Amino acid sequence: MRSTPAIPDSPAAPRLQPAGWWPLVVIASAHLMAIIDTTVMFVALPSVQTGLHLTVTARQWVVTAYTLALAGLLLLGGRLADRIGARRTLLIGVAGFACASAVGGASVDGAMIIAARAVQGAFGAVLISSTKSLLVRVYADEDERAKVMGIFTATLTAGGAIGLVLGGVLTSELSWRWCLYVNVAFSLGALVGAPRVLPALPGRKDVRIDVGSAVLGSAGMAALIYALGEASSLGWASGQIIGSLAAAVVLLSGFVARQFGRSDRLLPLRVVLDRNRGLAMIGLIVNALSTFGMMLILTYQLQAVMGYSALRTGLALIPFALAGAVGSALLARLLMVRVPPRWLITGSIVVEAAGLVPLIWLTPHSHYLPLVLLATIIEGLGTGVAGPATLNTALGGVLPSDAGAAGAGTSAASQLGSSIGAALLNTIAVAATASYLAAHVTAGVITATVHGFTVAMMWGAIITIAAAVPIAVFINAKTPAPR
Repeated sequence: MRSTPAIPDSPAAPRLQPAGWWPLVVIASAHLMAIIDTTVMFVALPSVQTGLHLTVTARQWVVTAYTLALAGLLLLGGRLADRIGARRTLLIGVAGFACASAVGGASVDGAMIIAARAVQGAFGAVLISSTKSLLVRVYADEDERAKVMGIFTATLTAGGAIGLVLGGVLTSELSWRWCLYVNVAFSLGALVGAPRVLPALPGRKDVRIDVGSAVLGSAGMAALIYALGEASSLGWASGQIIGSLAAAVVLLSGFVARQFGRSDRLLPLRVVLDRNRGLAMIGLIVNALSTFGMMLILTYQLQAVMGYSALRTGLALIPFALAGAVGSALLARLLMVRVPPRWLITGSIVVEAAGLVPLIWLTPHSHYLPLVLLATIIEGLGTGVAGPATLNTALGGVLPSDAGAAGAGTSAASQLGSSIGAALLNTIAVAATASYLAAHVTAGVITATVHGFTVAMMWGAIITIAAAVPIAVFINAKTPAPR
């Protein structure tokens, strides 16, 4: 039990007793499960596509259904945690995540696994929102919280690498289905431990659940990602794609309109209309877009073209995760107090674009060295530095009353970028492959497929560079003071 804080102005006010490590273990393990599931399916994706007979346009939905549901419901998850209590929503999120994982592992067709992944993302949003709230409430002592946050961040950074290796091991030694079944085992620790070591925080009945905004925002993002993902097979001029894009504009406009004038909305517009914060969120979107687009392309290049096993693919992508950890834990900390945010964010995004450039020269006969290794290291360093720099700028100067909405908004921006990156660059790759086959009737499928990969990486680099321009011009945040 934690001791009750003494009256602040008492000269003999005792310090809060440390909360200990067990709450952090439970919170971090639950959050880590959701983070791992973002990357674990990348390595398994070719096996999933073969096993369930997915089309080249449907395959990306195994990834984007998860990240899209996360993006659309993170804001709502935070409000729900405030309303009924964070420990309760953590347990709901973990239990729902485990059940959806079990259903996904037992999938018999593409529709079933895509639906299961979407449900996973929905419960993952509730889970992730709960962990952040619990950390702040459980670790009230500032010194203790600083240590805990460092460990928590390092754990989540390692989650990407863990997911890659775990996906490779499970797919190679058992089946891609175990990439989902394993979540049932992971969830047991949180379900048993949470009631024992986490406080039953009371909810706030005065918190409104803005379901209307959540529906409009989620449906609008889903319509946008559907159009981006299916345009390669249906054509940009098809009625379905035009209708989907029109629906996205209407739904997202409705979401924005609902955020005006009331403080209890999911994302008060003052949060994103701040110039620095809004542009930093764009940086988060682009950061995830380039990373997820590269990971999707490389997974198929390594397995379908270069003949790597799932395990070897996971190991081959580890340099990306390690470079990201170095960029985040070391380089970003050194540079953030020395380089103005506009130049640090812009520079790191340019480095990300540079990481995609070597992949423009992929061929059916490419080897891991030097192109693939070079690309993963450069991309990892850029991503690692960009993450803390953009997040710090996005949350800097936010009003205490908007801290929760701003935090959830940054998480949603990253997940939205992941969905856009996988859907858009997959669409570009598939369309370029089809065009190449039409123009070169004697070309092999592998040659055309790799050509599609190179075109997708070229456009990924162009989009990333284009996003860096307004950030360099308009961000005017101050350099953080060294601590």
